[in-house]
Amino acid sequence: MSPIQIMKMTNFRWVVCGMLFFATCINYMDRQVLSLTWKDFLSPEFGWTEEHYGYITAIFSLSYALFMFFAGKVMDMMGARWGYVLAVTLWSFGAILHAFCGIVTCGLLTGHWLFSFDGSRELLHDYNVATLAITTCSMYLFLVCRLIFSLGISANFPVAIKVTTEYFPKKDRAFATAIFNSGACVGALIAPITIPYLANRFGWEVAYLIVGAVGYIWVFVWLLYYHLPKNNPRVNQPELEYILQDYSTRVVDTIVRRRLKKLGFWNSLRYRQMWAMIIGKFTTDGLWWYILFWVPVYISDNYNYSMDSPMGMAMIFAIYLISMLSIGGGYLPTYFMDRYMLSPYHGRMRAMLFFALMQLLGLLVVPAGDFSPWVVVVLLGIQSAAHQSFSANLYSMAGDFFPKRVIATVTSIGSLFGGVASSIAMMSSGALVVYAHEAGETFGFLGFYGKEAAYMIMFTALSLSYILGWALMKLLVPNDTTIEDVIKKEVLRHQKS
Repeated sequence: MSPIQIMKMTNFRWVVCGMLFFATCINYMDRQVLSLTWKDFLSPEFGWTEEHYGYITAIFSLSYALFMFFAGKVMDMMGARWGYVLAVTLWSFGAILHAFCGIVTCGLLTGHWLFSFDGSRELLHDYNVATLAITTCSMYLFLVCRLIFSLGISANFPVAIKVTTEYFPKKDRAFATAIFNSGACVGALIAPITIPYLANRFGWEVAYLIVGAVGYIWVFVWLLYYHLPKNNPRVNQPELEYILQDYSTRVVDTIVRRRLKKLGFWNSLRYRQMWAMIIGKFTTDGLWWYILFWVPVYISDNYNYSMDSPMGMAMIFAIYLISMLSIGGGYLPTYFMDRYMLSPYHGRMRAMLFFALMQLLGLLVVPAGDFSPWVVVVLLGIQSAAHQSFSANLYSMAGDFFPKRVIATVTSIGSLFGGVASSIAMMSSGALVVYAHEAGETFGFLGFYGKEAAYMIMFTALSLSYILGWALMKLLVPNDTTIEDVIKKEVLRHQKS
C-alpha cells in the first residue's frame, strides 16, 4: 500500500467553507444596517418616509442586479482569490461611506464642513435648513453609497459558488452552500442585537463604521489561507482526489472545450439550463429581500416595536434564529440521493419542491397577527429557512449543469434577474404601503384594509411565486443533462449532417 493510500485525508475544504460563511455573515450585517436604522434614526434626522425608503431599497436592488451582469465575468477572469478581495474591499468601503452622509449633507446645505457627527446635526438645525432639502440631499448621498456598496456585494455569491465548485464534489455542494449561505441568517441574526445598540449608544454613523470595518479583517485572513486546491499546501493528495472525483474520468474533446470557453452571457441564454436558473432566481429572490428590508417596518407599523426596543430586537433575532434550519435544508438533497439513489439534479428538485410548498405559510403571516406577533415571527422564520434552503440548492444546480470555469458568470446571470425581481418588489412595497396608508379603509384585500392589505398583497404574491418558479424550472429542464452533454450532442449532430 502506497503512502498516499494510507494517508489520512485533510479537511481543509471545510475551513474554506467557513471563510465563505464569515464573508456572507459580514455581507448581510452590512446590508441590515439600513433597515435597522432608517425608521428610528435616519427618518427623524432626514425626514424620510416609507416612499423614500422604498426608493432607496429599490435602486439598491436594481443596481445590485445590474452589477451582477459584470460581477460573475470579472470573478471568473480574476479568480476567486483576488476577486473576493476586490469584492469585500469595495463593499466595506461603501458601507463605511454611509456614516459621512450627514456631514456631507450639512456641508452642502450650509457651506460649513464640520467633521463631527453631532456637530453637523446641530448645525443643520441652527441654520433652519428646509426639511425637503435635507431629505432630498441625504437620500441621494445614501444612494451613491448604496451604489458603491452594491458593486461590491454583487460579487459575493458568484465568487462563493465558484469557490464551492472548486473545493467540493457535486454531492457535497448543496450542503456546503447551505453552510456558507447560513451566514446570511447569522449576519441578519447578529444585526438586530448589535446595530440598534450601537446606533442608540454612539450614533447611527458608528454602526456603519464598525460593521463596515470588519470586512477588512476578513480580507487579511482570506489572503493568508486561500489558494486553489492543487496549489494549497494545506490540502493533501487524498483530499484533492476527493474534491476532483467528478472530473477524474471526464473526457472532453477539442471542439467541446472550444465551445465551453466561449460560453458567455449571450451564448448561455441559448440553453434551457440557464433559463431554469434565471426563472428560479427571478421568482424567489423577492421574498428574501422583502423580509430583510420590510419586515422590520412591518413589525414597527403593526406592533409599535421600534428596532432599538428589546421586543423589536428579540423578534428580528428570533426570525433569523429559526432561519438557521436552512443548514439542514442543504443536506436534504444528499439524503434523497443516498436514500432513493437519485442523481444530484433530481435530489435537488425534490428538495426544492418541499421548500417551495413550505412558502405557502406566507399566506398566514398577516392573519396570524390577530393571535400573536410571535406566531408571525415563527412563520417568517420558517419562510426564511425555506428560502435559504431553496436558494442553496438552486446555486448548487449551476455546478451540476455548467463547467467550473464559468460558474461565477452563470451564477451572476441568475442573480441579475433575481435582483431585478427584488427591485420590483422593493419599489412596489414602498408605493403600495404609502398608497394604502393614504387610502385607509377604502383599500382592501382578502378582508384586510389599509397598510395590512398592502402587506397581505406582498406576502401572497411573493409566497406563491416559489411554486410557479419550481414548475417552470421542471418544465424547462426535466432531467440532469449538462451543458457539456448538450454541446456534445450538437457537435455529433453537426458531424453526421
